[in-house]
Amino acid sequence: MEFTIKLAGIPVGVRSLHESTRDLCRDYLTDEEPYFSVTSGEDEIAAERERSAKADEAEGRSVQPYSDEYLETLAVYRKIAEKMTERDILLFHGSVIAVDGKAYLFTAPSGTGKSTHTRLWRKVLPPLGHDVYMVNDDKPLLKFTDEAVFACGTPWDGKHHLSRNCMVPLKGVCRIHQAPQNEIRTMKAGDAWPVLFRQSYRPEDPAHAASVLRMLDRILTGVPLFELYCNMDSEAALVSWRAMGEKGA
Repeated sequence: MEFTIKLAGIPVGVRSLHESTRDLCRDYLTDEEPYFSVTSGEDEIAAERERSAKADEAEGRSVQPYSDEYLETLAVYRKIAEKMTERDILLFHGSVIAVDGKAYLFTAPSGTGKSTHTRLWRKVLPPLGHDVYMVNDDKPLLKFTDEAVFACGTPWDGKHHLSRNCMVPLKGVCRIHQAPQNEIRTMKAGDAWPVLFRQSYRPEDPAHAASVLRMLDRILTGVPLFELYCNMDSEAALVSWRAMGEKGA
């Protein structure tokens, strides 16, 4: 099965074994000529199964019996992310929300509460008169141009499938910590570097590594960085919004 999707403004050809991969990408389909193409096969699916099993074992979890269809979607996105680094586009792990045409990215280890926090923004901010929607709840792409860094929606958007096919200028990155009280502070570049590196896609091709480092440096020098210590009350959303949005860029 062959089709073309458009991610971060780049048409990408996809050849997949399973129709479910095309269905996942239905909101991103395009008739444009692809800039490059990726192919999924049995070998790639087997490699994703091995990666997943190793990750589960490393975290002390039971190995999950994922389907071939699901693993193919991971294989396809991995190949796309690898090629995107050549075009100053980076796959990042986080939950991105847009408010009044500006994007804010929350990142943390899985299970910390980044999706919960963006859900609080969607609950608290619209009644205050703000236009709020999700850009991507799990694996957005960040596109780097001469003018700005843009957060881009993708079909790989978490278990609740929260995303929009859009590109929104990124105006803040925030690392979340669970805490009994709500407090936000500016994150220093030295503290931010390992967080950004850990949550970004690291290319398998060493030739692309320099591109990733250059993109991360753009975030460090050009995007406001924050650390949020928070509980899961609505007040946490107000504390973060006041620092990142109302008083931010």
